[in-house]
Amino acid sequence: MNRAFSRKKDKTWMHTPEALSKHYIPYNAKFLGSTEVEQPKGTEVVRDAVRKLKFARHIKKSEGQKTPKVELQISIYGVKILDPKTKEVQHNCQLHRISFCADDKTDKRIFTFICKDSESNKHLCYVFDSEKCAEEITLTIGQAFDLAYRKFLESGGKDVETRKQIAGLQKRIQELETENAELKNKVQDLENQLRITQVHASPAGSVTPKSPSTDIFDMVPFSPISPQSSTPTRNGTQPPPVPSRSTEIKRDLFGAEPFDPFSCGAGDFPPDIQSKLDEMQRQRWRGSKWD
Repeated sequence: MNRAFSRKKDKTWMHTPEALSKHYIPYNAKFLGSTEVEQPKGTEVVRDAVRKLKFARHIKKSEGQKTPKVELQISIYGVKILDPKTKEVQHNCQLHRISFCADDKTDKRIFTFICKDSESNKHLCYVFDSEKCAEEITLTIGQAFDLAYRKFLESGGKDVETRKQIAGLQKRIQELETENAELKNKVQDLENQLRITQVHASPAGSVTPKSPSTDIFDMVPFSPISPQSSTPTRNGTQPPPVPSRSTEIKRDLFGAEPFDPFSCGAGDFPPDIQSKLDEMQRQRWRGSKWD
């Protein structure tokens, strides 16, 4: 292993200071993973981590899993590990938390760095596989350290404190965004449960009764099928009650039944009266014929 920070004085850096201070240097590599280590630095420490993650990669390959590809963005603020397609940040390793960086001289494809996790405060060793750029990536991280240290000396340490505050605010923003997404999901679930409850509560096929329509005089039209109800009209007055027809036959002062033109028919008259009526009808017809 070779530490990137112990470069010779006569060796020049690969990138301009502006490229790392104002922008970032991107690299593509395969990410073998990360594992916890006991020490923040040391050649033997990273060797054990590389052996462990290489063995885990062989097991995953035998199961048909491929080593994921990632994009590294290196700047004076740290090393970001992103998904190359979606550009989603998987890990954000701030530069002041990186304590060791090295490439493997026995396997020129492998390079590593150790970073202290901001949440658990554990030291994690990140291992990568790059066919052509392993040593170049290691040197680029070393150049970022050199530029960051110079900037620290020029600002008297104020710049580092500012970056720490910004990093803390960014972390809080991510936490709030996560909480906001969780709350939105809970609200959506509650709305779905409310809709399901309303559907089960209302009987299927129920029809809301409609009020009867009225005519131009604000009266409910008479229907011989349905009896008249005591529903008030629009002007608030009750319709007059309909007198009920009694089944009891009433008689007049002389004990005779009163004449009812709706109930009586031709067969209700006595025979003698009916014959006289027929005779009068025939005479009227003859007189009109002779005329």
